[in-house]
Amino acid sequence: MRYAIVIERTPNNYSAYVPDLPGCVATGATLEEVEAHLREAIEFHLDGMREDGLALPEPSASVEYLEVAA
Repeated sequence: MRYAIVIERTPNNYSAYVPDLPGCVATGATLEEVEAHLREAIEFHLDGMREDGLALPEPSASVEYLEVAA
């Protein structure tokens, strides 16, 4: 599966979440680190859903960028 993720820069690190998987979040000192941590979090989250007998949500979020005049 391919899930959309959101990565945000904070004053001290990066944080990321998955809109289609509420509660699935990660942080990291670098972009590479937060992506690796979020990949692990997604796998853990989906494994937990499988163990609980829950249906895995189909990816439905999409990502677009809009240009606006500043």
